[in-house]
Amino acid sequence: MNKPYKGFEPAWVREAAPKKSYRSIFRWGDPDFVKYPKESLYKMIKEKFEMTDEDFEHYDGDIGMDEVKLSVPCGLAKEHIRALEEIAGKDFVSTGDYERLSVAYGKTGYDALRLRQKRVDCVPDVVVYPDTSEQVEQIVTYCTAHKIPLYVYGGGSSVTRGVEPVKGGVSLDMRLRFNKVLSFQEQDQTITVQAGMSGPQLEDTLNRAPELFGAKRRYTCGHFPQSFEYSSVGGWVVTRGAGQNSTYYGCITDIVAGQKYATPIGVVKTSHYPREATGPNLNQIMMGGEGTFGVLTEVTLRIFRYMPENRKRFSYIFKDWNTAMEAAREMMQCEAGYSSVFRLSDPEETNLMLRLYNVDETPLQKLLDIRGYKDMERCLFLGFSDGEKGFAKNVAKNIKRIARQYGGMSLTSFVTKSWEKGRFNDPYLRDTMLDFGIMTDTLECTVNWSNMARVHREVREVCHRLPNTIVTTHMSHCYPQGANLYFIFITRMSDAEKFKAYHATILDAIQRSGAAMSHHHGIGKMFAPWLEGQLGRREYGVFKALKDYFDPDYMMNPGGTLGLDLEEKDKRFLREDIQ
Repeated sequence: MNKPYKGFEPAWVREAAPKKSYRSIFRWGDPDFVKYPKESLYKMIKEKFEMTDEDFEHYDGDIGMDEVKLSVPCGLAKEHIRALEEIAGKDFVSTGDYERLSVAYGKTGYDALRLRQKRVDCVPDVVVYPDTSEQVEQIVTYCTAHKIPLYVYGGGSSVTRGVEPVKGGVSLDMRLRFNKVLSFQEQDQTITVQAGMSGPQLEDTLNRAPELFGAKRRYTCGHFPQSFEYSSVGGWVVTRGAGQNSTYYGCITDIVAGQKYATPIGVVKTSHYPREATGPNLNQIMMGGEGTFGVLTEVTLRIFRYMPENRKRFSYIFKDWNTAMEAAREMMQCEAGYSSVFRLSDPEETNLMLRLYNVDETPLQKLLDIRGYKDMERCLFLGFSDGEKGFAKNVAKNIKRIARQYGGMSLTSFVTKSWEKGRFNDPYLRDTMLDFGIMTDTLECTVNWSNMARVHREVREVCHRLPNTIVTTHMSHCYPQGANLYFIFITRMSDAEKFKAYHATILDAIQRSGAAMSHHHGIGKMFAPWLEGQLGRREYGVFKALKDYFDPDYMMNPGGTLGLDLEEKDKRFLREDIQ
């Protein structure tokens, strides 16, 4: 909890979002939880954005406390509604205004601004809450036969417009009932769950494996994205997601052992073996499909021993970005094992993070200046190691050795513990600030070590073309060959279309700089215009062939997902060499 303000404090919206309100849809997470900046951050925000206390005496537009009311009628014939009710049960099919809007948008800034403006571009005609894989299979068969568009809503944390029902039809809301454990296999160290299971449900189940399944020990899923509390296993898989601990545990593509899909041509199951040489890997082919080939119903995951007592936390400060990058590369290439969390912030992010993690309130802040780690040059590195006791200790030991070799100064485990406290609730800050017209959003991309400096420089340059904008960058999800660069931009913005245009300039910059346009957020409908240009026409043709095989009528998540039904004029080709 923040300390009380000594001076003026804005009227942060602290009350819970009313049930069935617009705010309950566009704000992040728990309706009863609120996070707002501490006073020093508030003062920095005013200075950066050239604002005064008067700008924070009133909200910027509608904060969405009123009940959802739509003027968009259900366009699906009653006979189709009755058929869906026969499959899922009458109580689990809805055409209500709130239920339809609640699954229409994800969590990108574009979604938040449209909802604050009560701009409803599209909603499904009906929402269905399935209970079993058999029900989903029947719904897919029915929608295919009657050419009804079909969408899936897992946790709703998409930042790529991945769930948006552009063409109406049916949306499957997996949160209510489609979240059960189907099998637990301790000998193979796997668990099979329905695709709608949330991160906390999965982790709690594995942590309590002895009580629930009679297991010999406790386990962990190893997958902890920032959206962990409000994202689903299915969402992780279909977007090829990555968690904050992926440097050790791997991304979801490393953790998935098997999948089951309900597709227009029937049920498709992938194999569950740890390795095989039986042609192209079907598990990898199906992951990342974002619902365009069919509906993911069941997932088998590799699981890991839960040993939190062995965790070794560390944080260091480096004098500049170039030195910090070289240190990080050596840590990943020294072949002494990988830490679980591995996060390096650039100078602008470090400036913000030292405040957010309360380092500015400790003696460490003055010590940094005394020892020559200058503000807006210094770079914060933090993380922790997991696994067997000796392994975790040895990884931390080697990271310490390399950090010292590159002039890094230890900030102890204090910063890392502060980061851990906020790792899943930092997104709440966006809604608090957006009430006053300050937008926070993100973009991320994959780079190699050899082009990291260029991508970092060129993308940030484009982000900063918008005046009075904070642009922070950190390296995460690291590999011996490269890393993910994660850009966060904070700026004054309340117009949805201006946001979309600005967002597009950053995607252009990412592609021009030679980076992969998404490391773990997926593509959805928002990034889709760039995808064919990223991959190349012949390479992208493989995706088209898969789509034509699984869904020849293009009824699965239609409207531009992965660019599969985009018109040529809507695509963006920025590099001639890959056309």
